[in-house]
Amino acid sequence: MTSTATAEDLGTRIEEALRRRFSERSAAAEHYGTEFVALWQAAAEHALGGKLIRPRLLIDLLRSLTPAGLTIAEVERAIDVAVHVELLHFAFLLHDDVIDGDLIRRRRPNLIGSLVERRSTEPAEPALHWARSSAILMGDLLLASAVLGFARADVSSDARTRLLALLEQTIFETVAGEHTDIGLSDGIIAPDLRTILSTSAYKTATYSFVLPLRAAAVLAGSSPAAEEQLTAIGRHLGLAYQLQDDLLSVFGDPEAHGKDAFSDLREGKETAIIAYARMTGHWPSIELRFGSMDLSVADASDIRDRLRECGAERFVRSLVQEQLGAVSTILGEAESAGTISPAAGRTILGLTSRIEGRTV
Repeated sequence: MTSTATAEDLGTRIEEALRRRFSERSAAAEHYGTEFVALWQAAAEHALGGKLIRPRLLIDLLRSLTPAGLTIAEVERAIDVAVHVELLHFAFLLHDDVIDGDLIRRRRPNLIGSLVERRSTEPAEPALHWARSSAILMGDLLLASAVLGFARADVSSDARTRLLALLEQTIFETVAGEHTDIGLSDGIIAPDLRTILSTSAYKTATYSFVLPLRAAAVLAGSSPAAEEQLTAIGRHLGLAYQLQDDLLSVFGDPEAHGKDAFSDLREGKETAIIAYARMTGHWPSIELRFGSMDLSVADASDIRDRLRECGAERFVRSLVQEQLGAVSTILGEAESAGTISPAAGRTILGLTSRIEGRTV
């Protein structure tokens, strides 16, 4: 019997499965004290209600790779794997917030910020240490949950081996990308364009795009050749997504994307935009104020205008188009070879269009 659940139904079921995971863990935490329970409850508040981009991508591609339709059991297996992809995502976000020292995400307190607020009557430094330590530990727990979820997936032995190898590579590459990103931010690693682009590919593309695309291929029983092509596609999509994110942070409308306007300029974030600007005659005037935490809106606007004038915005937009064009090329070759179906190709091209027109 095949399942006819709509995309909306599947999104709801993924959300419900995530909610159950956190509810079960919160109940288990009662044996270890009220503060541990509160940590799980706070984590649930921040992990739930998101866009579910990665699990939805996995499910969407799996459905297009399975033209005969998914059975109810296959849908349940896919949702289970997709949930653990989302738990991995949240684990990385928690660790990232600790590394970056962030207390805000999407205009509201992140997990760390909310834990600090709950201890507003206590000295600031111990409360902040408690909150950051809690985020590290919760990230560790969710990372372990993701690994165990893949290991316990109700799939064949061969599929489990492929999924676990994929997950191991994903974690390894994501950590490598984050490690390089920190080195770039701290001035330990030279901020050349090649390094910045490869860092973005490892830090963002691997777990946000390659992982869900390849996991879908494994669950669909696709060939190793299809996995290889989806790996390349995922890298190009992920890099395009990150480059768009960098563009939005500097040139986008903060009312639309909901991020702190010019935060990348205040933090001195090394992006492809900045790497290009460094190679132009405009850089000395940009460098004077780049990375100043007290950067005013007027000064940030001036830097933005100089980045436009030097061609950095235009250059990075061309890189986005280059990455999306590469996706189309690979898809054409894959469809000709019969390794990726036209239906799957349409799903991926739909994602390409959303990235191209992205404003949030």
